[in-house]
Amino acid sequence: MEDQERSKSSIKIVIDSSNNPQQGNEDIAKKSPPSILTRLHAGYFRISLSFGGQVLLWKILSEHVNETQAIRFILHIHTLPSMAFLLLWWLSLCVLILLSVLYSLRCIFYFNLVKSEFLHYVGVNYLFIPWISWLVLLQTVPFVNANDVSYQIMWWVFVVPLVILDIKIYGQWFTTEKRFLSMEANPTSQISVIGNLVGAWTAARMGWKESAVCIFTLGLAHYLVVFITLYQRLSGANRFPAMIRPVFFLFVATPSMGSLAWSSISGSFDMPCKMLFFSHCSSSHHW
Repeated sequence: MEDQERSKSSIKIVIDSSNNPQQGNEDIAKKSPPSILTRLHAGYFRISLSFGGQVLLWKILSEHVNETQAIRFILHIHTLPSMAFLLLWWLSLCVLILLSVLYSLRCIFYFNLVKSEFLHYVGVNYLFIPWISWLVLLQTVPFVNANDVSYQIMWWVFVVPLVILDIKIYGQWFTTEKRFLSMEANPTSQISVIGNLVGAWTAARMGWKESAVCIFTLGLAHYLVVFITLYQRLSGANRFPAMIRPVFFLFVATPSMGSLAWSSISGSFDMPCKMLFFSHCSSSHHW
């Protein structure tokens, strides 16, 4: 008995932090004092994305305020939509630039933390949000036309990282046994699809129909795969921890964005647009 106790006491469990991103993350946090760079992650870009959505809404409102008497009656002041649009646009631009600068510094000084996000099956999906935010803000820029060369160059700058992330995520589902979609599928997996749809939407507004259709088809194909996988795997919110349950709204956001993208490609709100738009009702009812 004494020999067995001695043998048990001599066993030590050693965890290699290089193979465990979360452990390495904790070690870095312990060694360095907490700062805004260590606490910041790609999920914070949801702030800029929400601002971008509001800017897009006010842009549409300012374009049609002179045509709709009901809106004019509610607002009372004809110049309010354009003023609100400019204010929100500059505010969202400042927020997005600030977050981008801070996250760039995080990549430089705390690269291991960014690497742990990139290797995490949920965190990697949030890396799409910065580029989605820039694409949404690009569509609302007030002083650049969609046909300008600078506008097209910026589109390429923001779309290329989305394509690279697509190749990384979709490639691992086919090549890595431990990273199959059936094992890692979660509602945040739809963020990559939203990125493709936003890229197609922006390309259609520039008049690049072929590029828009290509990106839209890629996003729609993977949306079907992700949706079916999640539909078979999940039966409700009870299987998710409380912190991740708010991302269920993506089941509504993805088909709605697909409807907007196809509307820009086809030039009208036709039957496929209506099918995509109303499909979010069945998704929200199930979840």
